[in-house]
Amino acid sequence: MRRRLFGTDGIRGRANTEPMTADIALKVGMAAGCQFRRGPHQHRVLIGKDTRLSGYMLEAALTAGFISVGMDVIIVGPMPTPAVAILTRSMRCDLGVMLSASHNPYEDNGIKLFGPDGFKLSDEVEAIIEGHVDNGLAKYLAAPGKLGRAKRLHDVHGRYIEFVKHTFPKGCTLTGMRIVVDCANGAAYKVAPEILWELGAEVIPIGVNPDGTNINRDCGSTSPEAMCRAVQDYRADLGIALDGDADRVLIADETGALLDGDQVMGVIANHWRNSGQLKRGGVVATVMSNMGLERYLSGIGLTLDRCKVGDRYVVEQMRRDGFNVGGEQSGHIILSDYTTTGDGLIAALQVLAVIIGCGRRPSEVCRVFEPLPQLLRNVRFSGGQPLEQQGVQEAIEDYRRKLGNSGRLLIRASGTEPVIRVMAEGEDEALIGNIVDDLCGVIRAAAA
Repeated sequence: MRRRLFGTDGIRGRANTEPMTADIALKVGMAAGCQFRRGPHQHRVLIGKDTRLSGYMLEAALTAGFISVGMDVIIVGPMPTPAVAILTRSMRCDLGVMLSASHNPYEDNGIKLFGPDGFKLSDEVEAIIEGHVDNGLAKYLAAPGKLGRAKRLHDVHGRYIEFVKHTFPKGCTLTGMRIVVDCANGAAYKVAPEILWELGAEVIPIGVNPDGTNINRDCGSTSPEAMCRAVQDYRADLGIALDGDADRVLIADETGALLDGDQVMGVIANHWRNSGQLKRGGVVATVMSNMGLERYLSGIGLTLDRCKVGDRYVVEQMRRDGFNVGGEQSGHIILSDYTTTGDGLIAALQVLAVIIGCGRRPSEVCRVFEPLPQLLRNVRFSGGQPLEQQGVQEAIEDYRRKLGNSGRLLIRASGTEPVIRVMAEGEDEALIGNIVDDLCGVIRAAAA
């Protein structure tokens, strides 16, 4: 079934343009509400958001949709995506909603749905909800006396702060550490600095002045240069860069050198292996993770199981096969002993615990492997299916043969925006650059 609304991470698009309109949000609220309205109890849904201007519109529309089918709504305002997942489960809600387009600019927004277990919905459940939207919703409207109610919950920040702090090893403290945290002017702008400060750190916060339009703009994990500079300027011990909804993280060591999600997974996996906490003897990562990580893990007796791109698919494979560490190179780190989705703050605290336990500088601890040269470029297109054209397919296969076993080539359409991602990696950096240049040119010509 070809889906019109849902992509790889919920529904996403440009605000006030389909599918990110108030009308669609209203219908999604009704459809999701009727799908999760089970049993005789009074059902309720929790709605969080990041700091985008369009969040006000979508929050109100979703609230109306849920109320119209008899669900009570708990509104929590700006909160990280993982906080919504945690609160949905801990407060026994029937459904959780996060309004965010993650690392995208403020003009975009998205709707992410969580089930009562705190996990993102499966493709199958999303397809059922989309079917309800397409097939009419009038029959699900509640009687006047059965309409839901809405209330705003004000103590959620404290609940999430305490939850995250309890994932930090007992007896550990950040006292004496100076940490830069870049909150991307997004959902974690209040809670992230507070968590680090309460654990003992001297905190230099940046990206903590959201105005509705500056989320992810020249800050956060998609633009970590500001964080890296601040680490150097303030002579900090570590830098943490979150994205707009704080479910991904990049880290800088004390020199300002950047460490991506692959390095973070390597650090945590090795530490958990040594402490006996790691399950299934390996890590789940996507096809985008560097071959250097795979070789590093193999060298310490661990495996790397790959899945398709998207943190939801990482989680699904972790649940199916019993892994407790997984993630993406982009910084989604899933530690299932604690959470059901990526949590940038919890991942950063685990890295800090390793550094403190070793008693060495982050630059000596956190770069556990040398990545193979890897180049990723995006080719934007306005319509059609350029990857299905014969000339493009032939060029891709030709370059795969040239790389052989010394590298990898990955070409895929994004599930969240109209771009084709072209990635190549291998031992010969010049060859990788030529391959990506040529393939991007072939795809642009096909998309013209």
